[in-house]
Amino acid sequence: MKSTVVARYIMPVLFVFQLLLVFVQAACAGEEPIKVGILHSLSGTMAISESVLKDTVRMLIEDQNKKGGLLGRKLEPIIVDPESDWDLFAEKARDLLAKEKVAVVFGCWTSASRKSVLPIFEQLNGLLFYPVQYTACYFTRCNMKAKRVHATSSTLELRQISKQFRPFDI
Repeated sequence: MKSTVVARYIMPVLFVFQLLLVFVQAACAGEEPIKVGILHSLSGTMAISESVLKDTVRMLIEDQNKKGGLLGRKLEPIIVDPESDWDLFAEKARDLLAKEKVAVVFGCWTSASRKSVLPIFEQLNGLLFYPVQYTACYFTRCNMKAKRVHATSSTLELRQISKQFRPFDI
């Protein structure tokens, strides 16, 4: 069962993380580290599910930094705890994008958290990747309103729907 979880959920996250690093190259210049936001609940009711996701992103960042970072720049994780509070997710997302100036955010395990941050990411032109395979089209690439919010592992059905609307994203 453990290998199934890794193959089904962790591997797509790893794949998207590596792809994302390529996109971040073009957006960032200079010698400062590239900031990567991590927006997962580390306390409250969702902490048991989300803390391992935070650890996974941190592990990937550490691994990439051991390889020399990205274009010679280190990746710096900026970790915030929205405490399983959906309104606090929006506040923390705004802080990550506006104050911390992160290049990308990984987080928002629940649909309620994604719904609360969606307007923030659209308004501030932020980029969010969330680690859920099954989700409503409201949060995926098939929704033209959510151009900056992407699932790291969508189902085949959602990929087909997305392809109809935006084939260049698939």
